[in-house]
Amino acid sequence: MQQKIIVQKGTILLAEPFMLDPNFKRSAILLCDHGSEGSVGFILNKPIKMNVADLLAEFPEFHARVSFGGPVATDTLHYVHSLGELLDESYEVADGVSWGGDFNQLKALIKEGFVEPHHIRFFIGYSGWTAGQLEEELEVGSWLTAEMDKNYIFNIQTKKLWRQIMHNKGNQYAVISQMPEYKTWN
Repeated sequence: MQQKIIVQKGTILLAEPFMLDPNFKRSAILLCDHGSEGSVGFILNKPIKMNVADLLAEFPEFHARVSFGGPVATDTLHYVHSLGELLDESYEVADGVSWGGDFNQLKALIKEGFVEPHHIRFFIGYSGWTAGQLEEELEVGSWLTAEMDKNYIFNIQTKKLWRQIMHNKGNQYAVISQMPEYKTWN
């Protein structure tokens, strides 16, 4: 009997190594919400060469990373941070990692120097699943799960993230992490 995969907010989803969908190929996704109505997450390793201050009028000069969060609502901006309760209305995803919060307060905290770029990640759009969809995708093997480490979000180079998390899972996953992205490189 196959063991049931447990997924919850704070889980990292890793795209299976041969996923062809260009939105998710070799993606590492932080799952920020998961419940009976569906799931929401952000792709951690698809950086966009753009500064958050370039995206928004009246945003303080701030050189924080912006990433493609997923193909849903690409006209929206989201953020994950390590500010916790310092930012009102934020939602704790895991120990040391929160999602969202009062945007005007965030801008004020940035202006006052309380927020550094390494405290926050911005995302354009998000990855979303309807009720039961993520469980179905997990059952057919589209995704692997991994334990979250806040270093994955704030301290590891995005280019190496999928491989690093896969390697950290150990055993056969460490071998999979060494597979070339393109089979022609084999």
